[in-house]
Amino acid sequence: MGIAIADLSVGQEIGSTTVDVTRQDLVKYAGASGDFNPIHWNPDFAQHVGLPGVIAHGMFTMGAAVQLVTDWIGDPAAVVDYQTRFTKPVIVEDTTAAGIPGAVIEVAGKIGVVDLDNSTVRVDLTVTSAGQKVLVKAQAVVRVW
Repeated sequence: MGIAIADLSVGQEIGSTTVDVTRQDLVKYAGASGDFNPIHWNPDFAQHVGLPGVIAHGMFTMGAAVQLVTDWIGDPAAVVDYQTRFTKPVIVEDTTAAGIPGAVIEVAGKIGVVDLDNSTVRVDLTVTSAGQKVLVKAQAVVRVW
């Protein structure tokens, strides 16, 4: 049983989630993506180039946010477009010894547009970390049958 477009309306919430991020997650992502920029793992380097500390990869943050949409729709292939603007970096503290996340990304989604002619909805995401919006205009267009 899937989601029926006739049951969706503008303003309807699709849910929310939190994503715990550790420095280990960033190292794993670097290996998978090939992005080994030291701003994502070396605090001295990150501060040397003017950052407050190690920051998460932008694409890591973007991917973590859209996971809410793919979990909701149940099929990653249903996402036909996804765009955002980056506003603030996600600063990931070194908390390995403490066993807690170095950052938390909070994601909430709601329906922004229902397009019956194209069988799609636009899901608008609110994405924050440490009380600040880290992505704006985060919007996923999703095919719904």
